[in-house]
Amino acid sequence: MSTAQTLEHVELAKFFEVSAQRFEAGRPAPQMFCPAIDAAWHRLLHTAEYAEFSTRHAGQLLGHMSSHGNGRITWIAAYEERYGPLPEIWFTGSDGQVDEKRLTHYRETGEVVAEWDCSPVPGDGGDIVPKRRKITAS
Repeated sequence: MSTAQTLEHVELAKFFEVSAQRFEAGRPAPQMFCPAIDAAWHRLLHTAEYAEFSTRHAGQLLGHMSSHGNGRITWIAAYEERYGPLPEIWFTGSDGQVDEKRLTHYRETGEVVAEWDCSPVPGDGGDIVPKRRKITAS
């Protein structure tokens, strides 16, 4: 199965695109708060497909860094501006269960408050980051 065929990978691609926009604007790394999408990222991270996937969706290689925290997720407005409201998958745990309380809070307020364990980082953890190319619709 191609990575583009799973909902988790579709949303990871969108997250990478939003991440690239934030990095270009000098903003902090976005927080990965969804266990289901993060698990898909971890499965893809050390594969031969990863560099191509990252470059296609972020215009550059994005690394993965530990970044523990909790609070308001700061990149939601950028996602919504580009793609519309977050789909339910963003509120799904690695066990496949939807956190209905957080999903309802988001739908009622437009705000996501969550914990996170990681964030993307430009490059692969220390290499010189290649210049970002323009993202084309896929």
